[in-house]
Amino acid sequence: MAVKVYYDDDADLSHLKGKTISIIGYGSQGHAQAQNLRDSGCTVVVGQRPGGPNYDLAISHGFKPVSAAEAAAQGDLVNILLPDELQGDVYRNDIRPNL
Repeated sequence: MAVKVYYDDDADLSHLKGKTISIIGYGSQGHAQAQNLRDSGCTVVVGQRPGGPNYDLAISHGFKPVSAAEAAAQGDLVNILLPDELQGDVYRNDIRPNL
C-alpha cells in the first residue's frame, strides 16, 4: 500500500480565512498544531494554564496563552488537545459555558 503525501496545494485554507482557531492544551499535539496553523496564515489562540512548562513554551514560541475559558470564547473552531483524563472537566467547566 502506497503512502499518500499531502502538500500545500492539497489543502484549501480558504475555509479558515477570517476564523480564529483555539488550541486548548500546548503539549505534544497542541504545540505542533498551533505552530503549523499559525505558519499557514491562520489566527491562533492558545489556551494553556499558567505556571507550567508548556505555558512558558507557548510564550517562547510567540503565543500569548490565555485560559481555556478565554480561548473557547475567542475561537470559531476549538481544538481540545489535552490529556484524556482532563478533557471532561475542562470541557464542562471552561469550554462549554463559553461556546
